Amino acid sequence: MYAKWTNWLVFALLSIVWGSSFILMKEGLKAFTPYQVASLRMLSAGVILLPFAFKAFKLIPREKMGLVILSGILGNFIPAYLFCIAETQIDSSLAGILNSLTPMFTIIVGVVFFKVQTSMVKVFGLVLGFVGLSFLLAAGKDVSLHNLSFAGLVLLATLFYGINVNLVGRFMQNMGSLNIASIAFAFLIVPSLCVLYFTGYFNNQFSDPVVLRSLVASSLLGIVGTSIATILFYFLVKRAGIIFGSLVTYGIPVIAVAWGLADGESLSFMQVICLGVILLGVYIVNRGNLNFIKKPSKQ
Repeated sequence: MYAKWTNWLVFALLSIVWGSSFILMKEGLKAFTPYQVASLRMLSAGVILLPFAFKAFKLIPREKMGLVILSGILGNFIPAYLFCIAETQIDSSLAGILNSLTPMFTIIVGVVFFKVQTSMVKVFGLVLGFVGLSFLLAAGKDVSLHNLSFAGLVLLATLFYGINVNLVGRFMQNMGSLNIASIAFAFLIVPSLCVLYFTGYFNNQFSDPVVLRSLVASSLLGIVGTSIATILFYFLVKRAGIIFGSLVTYGIPVIAVAWGLADGESLSFMQVICLGVILLGVYIVNRGNLNFIKKPSKQ
């Protein structure tokens, strides 16, 4: 019982942190380019975790080092740029709803490439959750896919998330969450600095209040929304299973609605119903065993 409550607490924390990331990205984009916001996010996360990377380098098996770095690239580096670029053309709520496809891609990648198994009941729970998210978006305001190519960037990011979730759940069970995150982000420091340099980031007027706010938002996005959240995510995946870990994306629109209420927006009865449908989908997938996808038995 205590273990399940711990899993749900981490689930809630991740939902809050990642659900707030879209606002931070938008704030960062007020003064910086999408490449600069994403690079600041990766850089700040890497710097915070760098002190832990020196010890982690000795603890992670050499044969797994490539997988850890690949996890950082697929699960953080590439999606960070894809989301920031996408949010220059599409609404943040649309980005949030498309981000909820991560559990779907997690299942597809797991079944197709990792030879894992899942039940139709749990697939139904995932579908039900996504239906709830779709109606939640429709109940809020009219959003049109005026630029499918930019919406496609978010879908591509969720595919990378799905691949990364499977990598963590399948190959990194015996590695500490902090060790995985610190090595992954330490490796991304140099590439992030290079992008900042070549995009002219250091030519900004940092005495400008707008630039300072964007800098703080982008840094928080990296420190809290990336480094700390990634450690929690690895922790959750290892404890509760890869599908439950990916279900945190269902909590993101709930937090987006909360931000809207704080900003003076109204919450309709239909939106409340949609939130209930989302939570029902999470419950159906979560009931029974938290490790929803079973590893194939060794021959």
